[in-house]
Amino acid sequence: MFELSRRMNHPVNQYNPFREMEEMERRFFGPAYEDFFRSPSLAEFKTDITDEGDHFLLEADLPGFDKKDIQLDLDGDTLTVKAERHSNVEKKEKDKVVRVERSYGSYSRSYDITGIDKDGIRASYEGGVLKLTLPKEAPAVPTNRRIEIQ
Repeated sequence: MFELSRRMNHPVNQYNPFREMEEMERRFFGPAYEDFFRSPSLAEFKTDITDEGDHFLLEADLPGFDKKDIQLDLDGDTLTVKAERHSNVEKKEKDKVVRVERSYGSYSRSYDITGIDKDGIRASYEGGVLKLTLPKEAPAVPTNRRIEIQ
């Protein structure tokens, strides 16, 4: 079981034609110039996958998300975890907002789940941690055998 892809649709991670110039400025001005929004922690959510013998346990850190904003999609042997956080700034009066640093956007990761019993997958979300129990498929019993003539 391994990860297929990571994807984050966030405005701060879109193509920036001035990236090389920004890198030069960052090297010139030093760490004090570091931009909060280029933090690698915003680009993905972290997961741990452990082999528990008869199943795999996938734990993903998704703090601050509502359960209703997390989607699990299964397409063949691909499991996609998608979480979306919406900005509250648009709901509030914009003239009262002084600074906004919390990230928002759509986060997505896909995993290859070949060898997993798809009907037995279970999910729970508590304390900002998504836990997926991914039971292993039972080993296939050989279908061919030799029959003795009596």
